[in-house]
Amino acid sequence: MTIPVFYSISDDYTKYAAVSLNSLVKHVNPDKDYTVYFLNQDLSATHQQDLRDIGTSNVHIEFFTIDNDVVATIQNRPENYLKADFFTMSIFYRLFISDLFPQYDKAIYIDADTILNDDIAKLYETKLGNNLFAACMDSSIQYVPKMITYIKEVLALDPKKYINSGVLVLNSQAFRDEKFTKHFTALLTKYHFDCIAPDQDYLNEICDGRIFYLDPRWDAMPNENTEPLKNPSLIHYNLFFKPWHFTNIQYEQYFWDSAQETKFYSELKAEFANYTERERERDSHKLDFMLAKEDKTINDPQNWAQVKKQGSVTL
Repeated sequence: MTIPVFYSISDDYTKYAAVSLNSLVKHVNPDKDYTVYFLNQDLSATHQQDLRDIGTSNVHIEFFTIDNDVVATIQNRPENYLKADFFTMSIFYRLFISDLFPQYDKAIYIDADTILNDDIAKLYETKLGNNLFAACMDSSIQYVPKMITYIKEVLALDPKKYINSGVLVLNSQAFRDEKFTKHFTALLTKYHFDCIAPDQDYLNEICDGRIFYLDPRWDAMPNENTEPLKNPSLIHYNLFFKPWHFTNIQYEQYFWDSAQETKFYSELKAEFANYTERERERDSHKLDFMLAKEDKTINDPQNWAQVKKQGSVTL
């Protein structure tokens, strides 16, 4: 039996994915078998080889090209922008894993801006029961008043139960049995919900009440409002403050310790050195730009909260 782990990346994100993959490989159990898939639409042959070279005898690296027909219903529209800033199809790939890989009843998905500090097999062993997936509460938004308002008033959800979709243990069989992707595409096509985090909002909404909450150490995010977790199992550099652009970021050393073991270390150090103060200032204001969407969506008669008053959008 192999433990299936999925990333979704675009070609320009390869160097960060390589750092994450390296950390994953370092912590696997030599007595277990792992298969890591990179879901993509534009990964170059050179970058595929770069990632393949990090694999080992028990960590197999595979690549899966997402066909345009699979994601045809997802359009480049403002309501599908990630963080209200830009459109990237790759954030939606995770929603199709269960259908695209019917050989697996269970699977793990992790974002590429992550570092493993523990064996990912321990995450895979999570008992899901009747839940559709397991994830961590999104700790990155708990001290952001506008996000709390957005979750309460626009999504009509409990902020303390709102999960981050960067780390998922998927009950793939249940996703297929309950036709999750069909439901997702039907909602997307009918309502065009204006979302701050499109893939994440749909997962929270459709699966509300069917989510198993993981220990926070499996999705530790840099947060200036809280003390860092001791010995986190997985670090997730969520939102805008990436260690390859900023210094004094919580958990940053985990990233650089893994990065220096990859062929991309010099490139990443150069990216950090060449990132200007103007660019850092721009990134510092991206959160404000993202949160401005809350002002618009809270009065939208077709937001999640209003549509849910008319009828259920859950499975």
